[in-house]
Amino acid sequence: MDTQSRIERALHATLSAHEVAGAPHRLVAAIRHAVFPGGARIRPHLCIAVALACGDDDPGLATAAAASLELMHCASLVHDDLPCFDNAATRRGRPSVQAAYGEPLAVLTGDALIVMAFQILAAAAGKSPARLAPLMSTIAAGTGMPFGIVAGQAWECEPKVNLSDYQRAKTGALFAAATAAGAQAAGADPARWRTLGERLGEAYQIADDIRDVMADPDVLGKPIGQDASLGRPSAAHQLGLTGAIEHFEGLVAGAMESIPNCAGAPRLRALVKMESERLVPKAWCEDAARRVPA
Repeated sequence: MDTQSRIERALHATLSAHEVAGAPHRLVAAIRHAVFPGGARIRPHLCIAVALACGDDDPGLATAAAASLELMHCASLVHDDLPCFDNAATRRGRPSVQAAYGEPLAVLTGDALIVMAFQILAAAAGKSPARLAPLMSTIAAGTGMPFGIVAGQAWECEPKVNLSDYQRAKTGALFAAATAAGAQAAGADPARWRTLGERLGEAYQIADDIRDVMADPDVLGKPIGQDASLGRPSAAHQLGLTGAIEHFEGLVAGAMESIPNCAGAPRLRALVKMESERLVPKAWCEDAARRVPA
């Protein structure tokens, strides 16, 4: 089974298990709206790619870890779109959960997805029970306090923010959790894989800053210009477009260099290269260079 199928089947199975008689119908619909159709699913792809590179001796657990990370990510997007944060009307090219179902159900949807993320992990640990606690700890650390994506969102509420700390928490933490969890699910040492996730995660946040300035909102699937309008930290604003792009390219190169020597290294490098071009196309880099005065 290919990686995309592993991820989508696991997500469908998890949501279907909660779509039972007696459950609140609109909450069920809102949760499905938040998860499908998905975006690039880069975090679960990265998790499974690392598991494969480490032998993938428990594919059920690796798939559950990947799905857990995606559910956490979806929860963060639902909460990020709330009126108290971005007040975004669109997400992935269609109404956000709060726009489609209202603020109360959006809050509950994000909460439910976080709980489901741990439920899917627990249900898949029968073959390798000793791996469950470390996996749960890794994913929880990437999500919560003091350095997870919750902390990253909280930095937007602080009067003074260090850009690197903000990026490392808001985006990098869950990427680092993805690479570490992929190794742990396969019984390997997660420490060897964290740098890949950290660098790729920081690159992804910088790319998001660049896309907030340069992307077509119809293509991006959400409003642009949010960082400036909401006064959020942004590499594109602090470093300029060309500086942000150069930093992004350096992080991508560093991510590739950090991949340990193994049979799965070429596959991982190809994934990183493909994703970097999707995030910041070469045409954008050329356009940014033309904007710089001679």
